[in-house]
Amino acid sequence: MLTQLTKHRPQSAEERRYQRVRPSGVMAKTATILPGPNRPSITCNVVDYSLGGACLDLEYDIAVSLPKRFELLYGGNRKKCRLVWIKGRRFGVCF
Repeated sequence: MLTQLTKHRPQSAEERRYQRVRPSGVMAKTATILPGPNRPSITCNVVDYSLGGACLDLEYDIAVSLPKRFELLYGGNRKKCRLVWIKGRRFGVCF
């Protein structure tokens, strides 16, 4: 039996589906964005990271030219991402 899913935005950190984790120790603080074939890779800083997505920061303001879907290489793992929000140089992705 299928149930309908409703969109719910968490009001506080306690309601988040996945806990956010600031990279430290063994995890790299940088990641590489792979926008697609024949496009150069982009290095970015990882602000926070969870099982469901990440907040990333660029050194310069090119976030408006990012594709809606791309791959993120972080910590030896390659994940398919979807761009969710952009605010200045920072942007959020979901996996």
